[in-house]
Amino acid sequence: MKYYLIAGEASGDLHASNLMAALKEEDKDAVFRFYGGDKMAAVGGTLVKHYKELAYMGFIPVLMHLPTILTNMKKCKEDIQMWCPDVVILVDYPGFNLDIAKFVHERRICKVFYYISPKIWAWKEYRIKNIRRDVDELFSILPFEVKWFADRQYPIHYVGNPCVDAIYNDNKNETPANSNNSKQIAILAGSRKQEIKDNLGRMLDAASTFKEYKMVIAGAPNIDITYYNKYIPQGMDVEIRFGETYKILRESCAALVTSGTATLETAILRVPQVVCYYSPMGKFFTWLRGVLIKVKYVSLVNLVVDSEIVPELILDKMTKENIIKHLGNILPGGKARQQMLDDYEEMNQILGGSGASTRAAKEMINCLKANI
Repeated sequence: MKYYLIAGEASGDLHASNLMAALKEEDKDAVFRFYGGDKMAAVGGTLVKHYKELAYMGFIPVLMHLPTILTNMKKCKEDIQMWCPDVVILVDYPGFNLDIAKFVHERRICKVFYYISPKIWAWKEYRIKNIRRDVDELFSILPFEVKWFADRQYPIHYVGNPCVDAIYNDNKNETPANSNNSKQIAILAGSRKQEIKDNLGRMLDAASTFKEYKMVIAGAPNIDITYYNKYIPQGMDVEIRFGETYKILRESCAALVTSGTATLETAILRVPQVVCYYSPMGKFFTWLRGVLIKVKYVSLVNLVVDSEIVPELILDKMTKENIIKHLGNILPGGKARQQMLDDYEEMNQILGGSGASTRAAKEMINCLKANI
């Protein structure tokens, strides 16, 4: 069968590549064409557009690049119509992908599957109408989404979390994480330039208070090292490593992590963390969050267990003093460290074991065969 996939950022590239590999195992005639990244390209198929040309975040960056975004969307629609796949598989990235879903559905080109659901349970709940109308099957990686969608009369498939697979595959023959003897703090400042700009310097400033610890930045694959250097305080001794996020976490005793998939990955690796997400308009966005966002937590770790097991220093709460306080609590000997590690075990039990990509591939192929 012919599969057209669309992933708009680094995490989507990773999980889509694992899904593609699983689809190849289940369907020996699988052919791929995609918007994605290097990991998807390594599996095989035709890379039409790299996600580096798609990943814009925030109102102003999106507005500034709107002509490029619209052009990419138009070309993607034309390419799908030209290639005429058996299914379009959308991977997260809802601003772009939901428009593609509408186009494919209206023209009855093929089936539309969504892998890694848009987080409409957090905000923009109205998008459920578009999903009901335009998406044939939705494959979730977060267990609490099953009930959320069922309550809105849209049954979905829970296949497990692919982060477990990615970490399991990367973790083979490696030493366990969380050694109390480690003197390293991991800094995960996001995968987008705006996130790095807003968060990196503040994270480093706070972490550098703990003089006996080395700081290591996990570099995002699509960001040049020169961009990181702009936000590292002059004279500060910091190491930047690319393509080694899981290794860096395994070597670290604690981490400062921006909200997103990285919080879940850090918890799966059992590394105590403080979730940090700053905005220059923190007080305004804190007010706006109370009006627009419908969930109690912003980190996936806390959402999975429905409890604040990792501290969330979001917007105006992300101050140097707060980071120092919470980071000190989870470093070796800290009063909150062991409780967080115990809570991680509960979270990992809820997520389930490895095999999400294979389960997703099998269910997708079964759905397609049922409609042939």
